[in-house]
This record gives sequence, C-alpha cells and structure tokens, in this order.
Amino acid sequence: MPCEIVDVGEIADSFREEIVAAIKKEDLNFGPKLVGFLSNSDPTAKTYSALTAQSCLAVGIHYELRHVDKEDLEEKIVEANEDNSVHGIIVYYPVFNSRQDQYLQNVLSAKKDVEGLCHKYIYNMYHNVRFLDEGKEIKSIIPCTPLAIVKASFFLKNKILEHIAAYNRLLPYGNRLHGRVITVINRSEVVGRPLAALLANDGAKVFSVDINDVQEFHRGTGLQFSTHEAKNTSYKMTDVLPFSDVVISGVPSANFKVPTELLKDGVIAINFSGSNNFGDDVKHRASFYAPAIGKITIAMLQRNLIRLYQNYRDDE
Repeated sequence: MPCEIVDVGEIADSFREEIVAAIKKEDLNFGPKLVGFLSNSDPTAKTYSALTAQSCLAVGIHYELRHVDKEDLEEKIVEANEDNSVHGIIVYYPVFNSRQDQYLQNVLSAKKDVEGLCHKYIYNMYHNVRFLDEGKEIKSIIPCTPLAIVKASFFLKNKILEHIAAYNRLLPYGNRLHGRVITVINRSEVVGRPLAALLANDGAKVFSVDINDVQEFHRGTGLQFSTHEAKNTSYKMTDVLPFSDVVISGVPSANFKVPTELLKDGVIAINFSGSNNFGDDVKHRASFYAPAIGKITIAMLQRNLIRLYQNYRDDE
C-alpha cells in the first residue's frame, strides 16, 4: 500500500469553513478578538504568532499581538481578562521556562483560555469531563495541540479513520478507539501526556514513551465516560512500536528518529515536533504520514475561541 502524505492544510481548511460559518451566524462585523502575548525571543513562537495572525485574518477573527516584558506579563494578562472586548488570550511559551509558566497558565481566565491550559480545563480533560454545563451542553475546552493531533488522526485527508479500520463509529461515542494500540513519544504536560489521556479516554491502549520509561494509558472500567488510568510498565520504546497501529512523536531534537524498521506495515505516523522525528523511509512503511500539524493547531485555537465566545457572550 503506497503511503499517503497527509495534507494538514486540507484538514485545517475544513475546520476554517466551520469557523467562518459560525462567525457569519453570530452576525459579527469582525471578530471575535484574540490577543496574543509574546514575551520571549523564541523563533518558533514568533513564527507561530505570525501564522496565527495570517490565519485569523483569513477567517475574520481580529488578532492582536502584544509584545510585553515578561516581568509585566501577569499584570497584562489580568487586564485582558477584565477587558470585555477581548474574547480569547494566548500566551506564547516558554516565558520563564520554569514552574512560573504553569502559574501563568492559571492566571488566564477560563472564559478566555483558548489553549485550554488552565487548571479547570486540564482537570476536565484528565477526568474525562466533557461538558462545563451538562444541562446547556456547554462543552469544555480541550488543549489545542493534543486536539489537533486527534483531529489529524480522525480526519486524514477528509477521511474519518474508520475508512482505514482504526476508528470505529459503530462503537459507542467515547469508545471508538477500542482495540487500537497507539504509541505517543513525548510525555510533556503541554502535549504528550494530555494527548495520551485523550486517546485513552476514547478507548485506545496508549503507550506513553518518555526518556526514562514507558507508561500504559487505558480506559478505566465502569461507566462509558470513565476516566483513563495510567500504570508503569517494564517495556522499552522498541518493545511497543512493532504492534502500534498509530505512532505519534514530538521529541524536540533533530537527533531523534523513530526507528522505521520497528514500525508495523500500514502504521499511521504523525509528527508534532518542530524537528522531524521520522526518517524519509517511513513512507515505505506507513499508510498515512503527517510530518507536521501546526495548521490544524491554529484551526483548533480558533475553534476554541468561537466556543468561548458562544459560551460567555451573555456575560459581557
């Protein structure tokens, strides 16, 4: 089976159409308004902010980038929290590259946290709480990059994963990855660990690979939306790759490569690192390969912004 290189631009475009339609439905002249705070000199953050600005302009979202000294950032976030003309906030990390960054994530109001990194949304995600208000069916916000990877997995070139026998819509909602094995190489608190939890909450057996060990994430027993469980294993990465249906890697190093010879034929390979973690020969082993997911991440950011606007517009 020839490998299909996933055009993430096509996937992102499908979500952008939804975003444009939602803005028209709200009958907004131009908006909602997203404010980005840049307090570092990281080239990746600068590139991401520029792409966000370009993408927001294309769909009719007002985007404003604010360059702020990191010593003043907390105060400026609080000001934006209290500004009714601002509907969403994104902070380009790292700022302090320490636990202070985690503190800043929780300074953001949950009403404006488009990245879904504050405690309320992270708690909901890990505990598989899908709604902020069950009665009104107000959905919780999911962190952008993990959500983008899930959408890339479920929407490969406009094909739901069921077409390649990895996503089974015949199973109940919340259990449609049952029987699938997924390896996630990276266990950061921003992407890798939340991603493993999201996939496990949809029924997959997930092997979470870190520099020191491999953990297994899987759905707990009980109710349909029971939360995931994680346990330590004695496995190494090389043990779990050969029987993984999907391999997702985000190691921030140009020197790291997933060993292609250990991948099963027909594997789905997804890279979310700034460096490519897969060699060119992955195309001879994989059925689908996504070398980057940045455009989908921005689309999820915008999608979260629309959701926040719709959830809280009556509070203005």
